[in-house]
Amino acid sequence: MLRIATRGSALALAQARWVAARIETELSEPTELVPIKTSGDRLQGVSLAKVGGKGLFVKEIEEALREGRADLAVHSAKDLPARLAQGLAVVAWPQREDPRDALVARERGTRLETLRPGARLGTGSARRSAQLRALRPDLELVPLRGNVTTRLQKLEAEGLDAVVLACAGLLRLGLAERIDERIAAEALLPAVAQGTLAVEAHADSALGRALAALSDAAAERAALAERAFLARLEGDCNVPLAALAEAAPGGLLRVRGLVSSADGRTIVRGEACGRDAVATGQAAAEEVLGRGGDRVLAALRREAVR
Repeated sequence: MLRIATRGSALALAQARWVAARIETELSEPTELVPIKTSGDRLQGVSLAKVGGKGLFVKEIEEALREGRADLAVHSAKDLPARLAQGLAVVAWPQREDPRDALVARERGTRLETLRPGARLGTGSARRSAQLRALRPDLELVPLRGNVTTRLQKLEAEGLDAVVLACAGLLRLGLAERIDERIAAEALLPAVAQGTLAVEAHADSALGRALAALSDAAAERAALAERAFLARLEGDCNVPLAALAEAAPGGLLRVRGLVSSADGRTIVRGEACGRDAVATGQAAAEEVLGRGGDRVLAALRREAVR
């Protein structure tokens, strides 16, 4: 029986069940889920940037793997820090869901550009907030935490005009009909590896090698490129940072990335094309740094320690 560690939210469980079904079908191995409540889940109403960042959604799950309480883990790849715990590795990157952000509005059919001036828009992401401030400085951005269901409930309960969530989460929960707009990446560049699942296990293990059969080549290539961008910029939850890797003609990979000041007034973008995923992600990051992204990052880190 392969024990799969996962967060306990409805979305996390849906994702883990999907991976479990593939393991049972393709590897002929029985599975069971091991739900784990992480620090990130317990710290509701607290800014993640101030208490440890996205790694708080991963730490206890990795501990379960290292202590032998689980055999593998399923994560939303965008929750993974740039560096994993020693001895562990992502052994499979299953097929990616839509990486874009979604606008879910109280008045159906509303789009980002048609939200009324001064509309109240909910988001819990520094990345989204910075880009939204640049696009629509007239909007009132309302901090938002909680799982997908909670955020949708707050749309009515807190008098919001709209919320921004990941398309992938809504799709995996069977809530595609709630999406009023799939926001183009040109307007709102997604988080690193958004829409991608990461299957984590012990590095260089027989199980890890077997689980590699679940990997999708395009999803893996894009995830490696976007995470290389993240690692080169040493990004964390304090940093409004985004990247998207997509297939380009001739077998190339196109990586677009950005880093922004918190208020969205300074956004530095970079782009690179290449064949090697990691090298292309790093090249996009170098372009961002060379265009002034290094100064934006330094300012953000100074602000974070105040």
